[in-house]
Amino acid sequence: MTDKARVRTEAARLLGFFEAHGASVVEADILQPAETLLDLYGEDIRARAFVTQDPVHGEAMLRPDFTVPVVQMHMVDGAEPARYAYMGEVFRKQEEATHRASEHFQVGYEVFDRTAPLEADAEVFALIKEVLEPLNLRAATGDMGLLLAAVRGLKTTERRKAALLRHIWRPRRFRALLDRFAGRAALPKGRDALLAQDDPLDTSAPHIGLRSTSEIADRVEALREDAAAAPISAQEVELLDDLLALRETTGHVLEHLRDIAVDMPAIASAVDRLETRAEALAKRGVDIATLDFEGSYGRTSMEYYDGFVFGFYAESRPDLPPVATGGRYDALTRVLGNKNGERRDIPAVGGVIRPELILTLTEEVTP
Repeated sequence: MTDKARVRTEAARLLGFFEAHGASVVEADILQPAETLLDLYGEDIRARAFVTQDPVHGEAMLRPDFTVPVVQMHMVDGAEPARYAYMGEVFRKQEEATHRASEHFQVGYEVFDRTAPLEADAEVFALIKEVLEPLNLRAATGDMGLLLAAVRGLKTTERRKAALLRHIWRPRRFRALLDRFAGRAALPKGRDALLAQDDPLDTSAPHIGLRSTSEIADRVEALREDAAAAPISAQEVELLDDLLALRETTGHVLEHLRDIAVDMPAIASAVDRLETRAEALAKRGVDIATLDFEGSYGRTSMEYYDGFVFGFYAESRPDLPPVATGGRYDALTRVLGNKNGERRDIPAVGGVIRPELILTLTEEVTP
């Protein structure tokens, strides 16, 4: 394990790099109010965060990442456009990947710019690529905006689309729902029997639980409407599967996406944005002819990414997590900027680097 003093020194070097490129250095409290994170992610966040109780401030979490507090800070009194850099530890539970540390250092760079968001995507990616250049890492990119647009454009009920959008970051659950909505999988066990009853609430069993009788009745009616809805067509499922399976270079993927957009016009605007972003990346010296694009990339990262996503990986060390990750999170600024009836939002993109991984890889290539 790389010692913390050396990690801090490397983190300071990275922080200085971003500061030299115009970023204002900011700090974020290690203890974060749990309420905000629970509002954003629901109870799922408890499985990933360390939760504690403060006698004055109530429930709190050890900082699981920097993006949420930085966005909150900016939405209160940040200037526009704005560039921020930060460094410090984040804390994540590792119940499945027990070989990974529960705390690690991050250095981040965030850009808030409503005038040129696609250029900001290219700026963040190119700067992180530049500072990591000596490591010869593989870069992977994707675009959650394509997937979100594809789901929103499906010819099905709004309730079904909302369910798919809610679980797009959970690939297994998303697939199970898509198969059911397409008529490829049976209803959950017991649902047929429930819907066959004239009045499922006409029972002598005691009422147990937090939902009221009217809420239960509304839920049953929603299930009946869903059962009566026409299945999502095989063509739409095939197009969505094609989109999710894409693995090409950025230089070649646009032609394929244009073909998909002919039959799935809902993604046309997202494809246009991807093309403009590719041009912005090329202007910053990124070789898009060799830059990997993956249709499913970003689906297992933090749920606030809703556009361009990326990561940098050491191909010689597949056991290591990505050295750097990032993406666009416009929707997060809308959520955190909607306070006291005032609605504020701003396009935002950022990325983080793990300095201890840089040191690990540097030690392996240095005689």
